[in-house]
Amino acid sequence: MEGASSSIIMLVVLIAVFYFMLIRPENKRKKKAQEMRDSLKKGDTITTIGGIVGKIVMVKPDTIVIETSDDRVRMELTKWAVSTTGVQSSGEEKSSKEEKKEDEVKKTEEIPEAPAEETDASSEEEKKD
Repeated sequence: MEGASSSIIMLVVLIAVFYFMLIRPENKRKKKAQEMRDSLKKGDTITTIGGIVGKIVMVKPDTIVIETSDDRVRMELTKWAVSTTGVQSSGEEKSSKEEKKEDEVKKTEEIPEAPAEETDASSEEEKKD
């Protein structure tokens, strides 16, 4: 009898842990995201789940219209496609062009060391002959 009641208690504890560790935080996150989407207004800068950044120019009940560039390119998106308000940065401060330049500089710095040793050895052999 005691074995059955302890396993039931363990099952209830396991369900409670799942609720407080997984289900409840997920519901809070969804509620916060829905509140953010409901509070969108004209002039806000948003980032979509696909990474498109734009400024809201019109808000409809289920959709928004954004301008994505100085060329006044407009796109209509559903509100659920909005990921965040504001521009998201990737965390990388350097552009890919700057990284390529740095890689090239590193490669050119490493190359002269190896040939210099070979040319010294070959010139010494020529002097001996």
